[in-house]
Formats: sequence, C-alpha cells, structure tokens
Amino acid sequence: MSDFLKLVGEQLRIIRIAKGLSQEEVAERTGKLGFSKGRISNIENGQSNITLNTLEILMKALDIAPEELFNFQKLSGVTDIEEKNLMLDIHRSLLRERNLDEVKYVVRITKDFLETIDSQTKKNSPNN
Repeated sequence: MSDFLKLVGEQLRIIRIAKGLSQEEVAERTGKLGFSKGRISNIENGQSNITLNTLEILMKALDIAPEELFNFQKLSGVTDIEEKNLMLDIHRSLLRERNLDEVKYVVRITKDFLETIDSQTKKNSPNN
C-alpha cells in the first residue's frame, strides 16, 4: 500500500489510542455493519485502500475534524501518549513532512545524542 495510506492509518490509530478507544469501540461507533475490529486494524496498518466516505465515517466515530486528522505536528503534544511505539510513530510522521536533508540532520543529531547518553551511562556505571 502507499505511504499516504500508511500515514493516514497511523494517524487514525494514534488518535484512537489517545482517545482511549479500542478498535472494537471505533467499529461500534460507526454504526455500520461492514465495520469490524479487523477492518479497523487493516485501515490503521495502511492495508486497506479506503474511500473518502469511509474516512468520513471513521472521523465521525472518532469525533475529529479533517484538520485534526491531517495535522501531524499537533499530535506530538498529546500528553496521554506515553507508549514507546506511539511516540516513534509520531516522530516518523513528523519526519515524513520534512525534506531529506532535514531528516538526515535529525538522524545524525539523534545518534550523537544517544551516544552521549550511552557514554555518560558507562561513566556512571558501578563497574567502572
């Protein structure tokens, strides 16, 4: 599937989890027979090419506006999102909007930062 489908799917999943909803609850909120936990999972994983009508149904089920769905930077400030995978997904979404040089810069800075942390941890280790 396309990167766009994956990105929209990730965004829907991040919003769903931030709202404390399960995939089953979202499926129930649609009020449609064709929606199941499995279908929601396929959409969130970017494995289903959905229509705009389906996207609108999901947005209503999640009680979000289009600008909330497509504002990837806004989600980085959601305080309820603490799980590591969610934070990585947000980070990935933010980086997708940047050009290649900016992404390379972020990767380089992140690597340097982590190496600094690792070296500090080794210095403070009781075995040293």
